[in-house]
Amino acid sequence: MRIAVVIPTLNEEGRLPACLAALARQPGPIEVVVADGGSTDRTREVAARFPGVRVVVSEAGRGRQMNAGARATTGAYLWFLHADCLAAAGAASMVRRCLADEATTLGAFRFALDSRRWRYRIVEAGVRLRCRLFSLPYGDQGLFLRRAAFEALGGYREEPLFEDLHLVRAARAAGRVVCLPHPLPTSVRRCRRDGVVRTTVRNQLLLLGERLGVAPAVLVRLREPGMPAAEMSPAVHGGYGGDLDGQSTTEMGYGRAQRTASEGLSLPSSGSD
Repeated sequence: MRIAVVIPTLNEEGRLPACLAALARQPGPIEVVVADGGSTDRTREVAARFPGVRVVVSEAGRGRQMNAGARATTGAYLWFLHADCLAAAGAASMVRRCLADEATTLGAFRFALDSRRWRYRIVEAGVRLRCRLFSLPYGDQGLFLRRAAFEALGGYREEPLFEDLHLVRAARAAGRVVCLPHPLPTSVRRCRRDGVVRTTVRNQLLLLGERLGVAPAVLVRLREPGMPAAEMSPAVHGGYGGDLDGQSTTEMGYGRAQRTASEGLSLPSSGSD
């Protein structure tokens, strides 16, 4: 089966080459689309240098971009990758084997960070626990599913935050979500920039707000208060950095706020170290 890989980007000229090079080594048939949200660096030029890679441009917003990228492809399987993720050798074959099981609605890889520091092993362990207990992978684990399932679920919500969370919840309600044991290394840049503790607390507040029905536009403002929307960093504007990676606690089983804590308690990642 042909796999359509969709990579949403916004000013990713530094990270994108390694991501595309890793995909070029995957067994075919495979098509790759970079869905750019208006980069002001050389992201689109970098993507165009790779044979077979196509670039589509849409309004900024990770959900919006991934929907646009999916529409521009024809593969029966859709694989959504972040630009700072590196697909291991044979990853595409793993996607095909997983989706060959009709009972599987959505799959993802094991969360891994591209740093050898011990504190990030704790983050990874927390994510593994969340996936084992709640079948709740996030976007930086390389979500993949059949095109038919993606369309039946309505694609990604085109909101500023939580586009991956909503898709996985819908897939979990529709069938089985599989978290593969094979790693998909991703960058620790966001944790390095903001700090593990600060990022964890912020993300739990965002998750709590989401479960309590706070508008996404309000939650986005909470990420960097006082900053005009036009000046927000790519990690905030349009949903970038919206993955709430990290560790889950045990299921508490009562109240929406408690459910949020059990689903999402996180020690997020992103960036290099």
